[in-house]
Amino acid sequence: MAESGSRRRTAWADGPRLGTAYYNEYLPDPSRRTTDLRLMVEAGITCIRVGESVWSTWEPRDGEFDLEWLAPVLDGAAAHGIDVILGTPTYAVPPWLSRLHPEFAVVRKDGSSVPWGGRQEVDFTSEVFRGYAERVIRAVLGRYGRHPAVIGVQLDNEAGLHLIHNAHVVARFRRWVAERYGDVETLNREWSLAYWSHRISEWDELWAPAGNTTPAYDLAWRRFQAELTAEFIGWQAGIARELVADDTVLMTCIAYQRPAMDDVAVGAHLDIASGNAYYLAQDSLDYEREGAGGQWYADDVPQLILSADRMRATRQAPFLVTETGAASIGAASLTRPPYDGQLAQAAWLLASRGARLVSYWHWHTLHSGAEVHWGGILGHDLQPGRVYEEIAEIGRQFAVASEWLADAVPDADIGIVYAHDSEWMMAFEPPLAAPGGAPDRGSYARIVGAFGRAAIDAGLQVEYVNERQLTDAGELLSRYPTLIAAGLIAASDRTLEILAEYARLGGRLVVGPRTGYADDQGRMRAVTAPAVLGPLAGVAYREFAAPPTPVPIERDGAVVGEARGWIDALEPDQADVLLGYRHPHYGRWAAVTRRSVGEGTITVVGTLPDRSSLAGVIAEAAPPPRSSGMFGDRPRSVTAHSLTGVRGRVWVLHNWSGRAQTIRPERAVSSVLDGAAHDAGALVELDPWDVRVWCES
Repeated sequence: MAESGSRRRTAWADGPRLGTAYYNEYLPDPSRRTTDLRLMVEAGITCIRVGESVWSTWEPRDGEFDLEWLAPVLDGAAAHGIDVILGTPTYAVPPWLSRLHPEFAVVRKDGSSVPWGGRQEVDFTSEVFRGYAERVIRAVLGRYGRHPAVIGVQLDNEAGLHLIHNAHVVARFRRWVAERYGDVETLNREWSLAYWSHRISEWDELWAPAGNTTPAYDLAWRRFQAELTAEFIGWQAGIARELVADDTVLMTCIAYQRPAMDDVAVGAHLDIASGNAYYLAQDSLDYEREGAGGQWYADDVPQLILSADRMRATRQAPFLVTETGAASIGAASLTRPPYDGQLAQAAWLLASRGARLVSYWHWHTLHSGAEVHWGGILGHDLQPGRVYEEIAEIGRQFAVASEWLADAVPDADIGIVYAHDSEWMMAFEPPLAAPGGAPDRGSYARIVGAFGRAAIDAGLQVEYVNERQLTDAGELLSRYPTLIAAGLIAASDRTLEILAEYARLGGRLVVGPRTGYADDQGRMRAVTAPAVLGPLAGVAYREFAAPPTPVPIERDGAVVGEARGWIDALEPDQADVLLGYRHPHYGRWAAVTRRSVGEGTITVVGTLPDRSSLAGVIAEAAPPPRSSGMFGDRPRSVTAHSLTGVRGRVWVLHNWSGRAQTIRPERAVSSVLDGAAHDAGALVELDPWDVRVWCES
């Protein structure tokens, strides 16, 4: 096995690795572990994740521990040169604990309790629960935290599933609010509680969130809940650091869609970001498809790309994919095993955006339990098949490319601002409607996703930046020649002023719907929208609408597309009108405007244009992408992502199509994987669902 020491923290700098979750304890015959580990080595799998889901195996009865069952797995991994991420089992509590303490059950908003029988059913803020959790963490990590195979510890798993409404949590929220506002009169004023007779005279009068109708209250509640999640992960990190080697890496598995998850706050407690990157395969990976979005998985290509970029943004650094699909994901109805080549496409896409580990959930398809249709690398017969062979080829490719990708940093043409506050505010008061007309609680992700998809359609490489990471306009400009701020409704004056200064200094700022309409307390601003940015952009709006059907948009008198879902009725003053509406009512307003500001420009998009129209707007706003001088006009289904490392720039090209495509590199390139060379200007055919990894010759 490789030596320890600094190996643990440098293990993720040597280029992408393959991994898998390995649950030897779930196998019909656990003694086959030697066979499994051998097959992993042969497939280039160099890391396994173990132990996070089986508290009842670690501690079958209260205070009675069985710790030795994992020793053969860890010892075997060490003998085979396979590194291990060991999980703390706190997200899946044993039945004896649930029966002993039924008060641990999470109380929902409606007052009902989450019944035991799934996972994550307990109120992890309970000090009594934490006593049990700390006991099992100390037992497991005390036994294995310094095992030579263990290079990382995963803290809990997919935290933040529930907003916890237990009585003591609501009482704690009241104290949290009191600490931030100081006195009730300040709160009455800041939250405008005169409305509907909501003024309070004592902190105990602050009502429970179940009955809340005040936006500012809800925003505070969501911030508080996210803090609880981050604090829980930080609490576990404090325990773990006592029990592991100094260079053991602490992480968690982030499910980014969780309602009580602030990934940047959680990431601050970690050594590296890690999480889920699930996607639907087969025709969902055809680039022309536009998925529904808003799921725990990506259902089109841009969503998969953006999910990787979102993971990188957690710590603005390389990340680990602790879970992604092998044969299939989810329930039987979602069974869509990837077409030939699609596993490699997804793995290389993740690697091209900064993933240092692509780990499949999981090694073998389960024979019982809730996830028997979640296809592993091996099927129910436990024999290597097509999926295993394709993953083994990915392992070979990663090994060949490692020296090119070691310490390589993904390139970015454009930044997209992401803000949890705006996400939570739109979940409370959605501006968009879902199919059928109901409010769409995922409006924020839908808005940001539309702009992200359009940037990708324009050939641009994307990087997310969290609103709280906006600290200096000059630094922003040094990273992103173009920046998108769409749906940023809960924005502070400071954030808007940084964006304004970014444009003055030479940045190309794209402002999307709802940005700057409210403040960071969740209150609607008493100024003409968009606040701060409007006067600089030479545009204002006083009306807005959520039209139930698309509205045609036009350019120079010709209809070029349609507006969907929302309209900020833009009134241009000193701005140029790029797109307007073909409509007897909305036709008086602009849909998209642009104005030069200082050394830069501000483009204001007051609606959600169709995919092609929005891509055109962003392409006009941004400088040419890095790929334009490398590959020129390439087929729409072919994407190009690049990373820059010590050996130079590497290009990863995908043909997201079931049809062969042709591309013409404008400079000579050669394959990082097999050395095949292509002259400048030569036509290169990409097979269906193909991926190529090139460097300049």
